[in-house]
Amino acid sequence: MNTLAFFNNKGGVGKTTLAYHLAWMLADKGRRVLVVDLDPQANLTSMFLSETRLEQVWDTEVQSGQSIMGALDPLIRGLGDVREPHVERINSRLHLIPGDLALSGFEAELSEAWGNCLDRREPAFRYTSAFHRITSMAATRVQADLVIMDVGPNFGAINRAALISATHVIVPLAPDLFSLQGLRNLGPTLRKWREEWRDRKERNPAPALSLPLGTITPIGYVILQFGIRDSRPVKAYERWLNQIPDTYHRCVLNEPDGARTMDTDPSCLGLVKHYRSLVPLAMESRKPIFHLKAADGAIGAHYEAVQHCADAFSDLALKISQRLDLPPIATQLALAS
Repeated sequence: MNTLAFFNNKGGVGKTTLAYHLAWMLADKGRRVLVVDLDPQANLTSMFLSETRLEQVWDTEVQSGQSIMGALDPLIRGLGDVREPHVERINSRLHLIPGDLALSGFEAELSEAWGNCLDRREPAFRYTSAFHRITSMAATRVQADLVIMDVGPNFGAINRAALISATHVIVPLAPDLFSLQGLRNLGPTLRKWREEWRDRKERNPAPALSLPLGTITPIGYVILQFGIRDSRPVKAYERWLNQIPDTYHRCVLNEPDGARTMDTDPSCLGLVKHYRSLVPLAMESRKPIFHLKAADGAIGAHYEAVQHCADAFSDLALKISQRLDLPPIATQLALAS
């Protein structure tokens, strides 16, 4: 199962918006996609669901809630293991495990469990692998060929447990100093988590327990929220854009500098510009920007921006599918039939 996490410890770069639009685009192209919201802010969930539906999902009187917390509830309360998660159907090819603000309360348990794994304690491995096992159950049920995981912008225990459940990771970046500094911290942290989990997995006392691989393989980065003039990034961003390729290869891939450029760096999966005026329309219509129609207010210059957004995410979806070695859509549809 391919599990793709979007992660940057620097917030505000557009990570959740990227995950949302990419999930829609991949589903539009025929992929069966499961989205898992493991960011305690639950912003991705709020992009998919109305406030009325969110209120129902978070109602703890209904099976301890229908969010990720409902699946974790027996484990947290000491009444058993994780349960089969509720999966929200967005459409026939797109499904969601809703996030929950209450997830932040799981941080302490995960932090303690990480240390206890070194002592070969089975409950610690059940806690640490909870996200992996919940995701696997849901992906099997909806026959997903790709899981997209959104996490918060920090190096906390929740993100560590989430990231070791990911087979691959994409780093969303903004063209600024803060994103560059985030890259310098992110690479060593991912390598540390991989190594620490490899050590812990060997101490697992329950061979039948499904554990994540913990590969967290970086497949590239996406530049977000930059301005364009005459089909080129404006000069205000060029200073930072020019530093990203070598910083990514040095800090994330642990490779030497190589005088790389944005145009030649294969790790650069795409550049997605600002769509400021379209975001409110998309949020109000509860749909991705590239689904906006004239009835939603996408007319004139807005219509051109919608088409540009569709092209950008279509190219990005293709590149990611190739990096993950996903089978062609025609092959998938034939297998499904």
